[in-house]
Amino acid sequence: MLTKLTGGIVYDPANKVNGKQKDIYIKDGKIVNKPRNAEPDKEYNIKGKVVMAGAIDLHTHIGGGKGNIARMLMPENHRIDPVAHTDIRRAGTGHAMPSTFVTGYRYAEMGYTAAFEPAVLPVNARQAHMELGDVPMLDKGGYVLMGSDDYFLRLMTAKKDQQAINDYVAWTIRAAQGVGIKVVNPGGINAFKFNQRQLDLDEKNIHYNVTPRDILKSLATAIKELGIKHPLHVHGSNLGVPGNVQTTLDSIAGVDGLPVHLTHVQFHSYGTEGDFKFSSGAAQIAESINKNKNMSVDVGQIMFGQTVTASGDNQRQYANHGIASPNKWVCMDIECDAGCGLVPFKYRDQNFVNALQWTIGLEIFLLVDDPWRIFLTTDHPNGAPFSSYPHLIRLLMDKSFRNDMLATIHPEAQKMTTLASIEREYSMQEIAILTRAGAAKITGLVGRGALGKDDWADITVYTENENREKMFEKPDYVFKNGELVVKDGEIVKTVWGTTHVVRPEYDKSVEKDLKKYFDKYMTMKMGNFTISDDEITEDGRGSITVHPTVGEKV
Repeated sequence: MLTKLTGGIVYDPANKVNGKQKDIYIKDGKIVNKPRNAEPDKEYNIKGKVVMAGAIDLHTHIGGGKGNIARMLMPENHRIDPVAHTDIRRAGTGHAMPSTFVTGYRYAEMGYTAAFEPAVLPVNARQAHMELGDVPMLDKGGYVLMGSDDYFLRLMTAKKDQQAINDYVAWTIRAAQGVGIKVVNPGGINAFKFNQRQLDLDEKNIHYNVTPRDILKSLATAIKELGIKHPLHVHGSNLGVPGNVQTTLDSIAGVDGLPVHLTHVQFHSYGTEGDFKFSSGAAQIAESINKNKNMSVDVGQIMFGQTVTASGDNQRQYANHGIASPNKWVCMDIECDAGCGLVPFKYRDQNFVNALQWTIGLEIFLLVDDPWRIFLTTDHPNGAPFSSYPHLIRLLMDKSFRNDMLATIHPEAQKMTTLASIEREYSMQEIAILTRAGAAKITGLVGRGALGKDDWADITVYTENENREKMFEKPDYVFKNGELVVKDGEIVKTVWGTTHVVRPEYDKSVEKDLKKYFDKYMTMKMGNFTISDDEITEDGRGSITVHPTVGEKV
């Protein structure tokens, strides 16, 4: 079947198309050149409408055990936002942490076609993939959590060479079916088990005698040498701690130019100036990012309202449990390899700290020069639910609206920010970069986030509107692999996306020592730890797409 989208205004940064009127042809799920001597079977007249690739969220907590704990912890949050059953959609609930089907529907209804879970714990990866498999409409993938796992820290303590680290990283990412590696509070999750309540960049884990800086350099080197396209995904030390801007700057310098992606960087950009001993470090962070081309960031913007913070960083979650709202929380250990903390939280615009956090994220967005190295996230659900993205886009694109909102927050926070003086407004092309083309490039996706020949036909069509929030919250059409799945902001067909993975090579001899370790210390055998392809593709819910490593032939 040949489908034609006629007359749209196309923003396709990957192919250097910036607001050009073009026709798009789709056949067999992909974009094709205009066929000769063939009339379209279906045509959509979208003259004057804005056309982008399907949006990609590169950091959103939508799969894994913490999500289910959050849902159980906050039943009252489900009641306020139910989704009814129809002939096309399954029923579901949830606002801060929606159920799996609702997650897929809400993303698609905003024009998103892919989302990546940033904390897949290898020992719990099977559950994470099964939950992701229940999210319709979207491609997905996961970053495998490393850096506090006992086997890795034993390698570091024993001063094993980099090749041994590389082999273990490659084996782990293949066993857990990941697309990248993430480190959370490097070594800190583990240090918490030994009663260390904070771990600075150059502070040693008292049991393994290893520092977070050691861990960052070792894992970032492994990612580069293995040819994995997504840089090491770093949730840094001292999240949320006043003064952590220096930790972040030291972390940037400490990786010695290796490619690194700093996630939810807003939570790592706090100073200690002013009467409240809490200030913005956004300008320093942005300056460092602008200078260090090896770095990329997503922001983790906070938005005002009720949510739940969900993180593997049990060290910091435990520290925050006293400010839970409502007053209930969970903090737990997982197989001595990681942790999990859930703390409900309501961000308030009249709370000084929350208000300044809001401005800090926006400052970072507006002060980082290169839109290819910064990405739109709220660290769902930690800063806010992903459903707040259209409002965030309006804040970035509309200075007048942004300043109107600024005028309503805590007055002392207004005095502590330079936000009102920043003139920058994001362009349509820049929004297409940080939510589409750039996100696809940094996650190593082939044929996604772009609208060129042979790219997959993940396409979103919007009606131009000066109110960018209204524009981006309800697209006219969304196509997934060439199929119309959303019309006028409503699901019209349920489809299943693919799971993106990478499979770097490693020395198989590593499995001999790993088997001994599993037999002695773990509650499952090594064979059970490894996830097979058919476990992800069961019931026909999607497929697996293996992306090449750098230098690997496709």
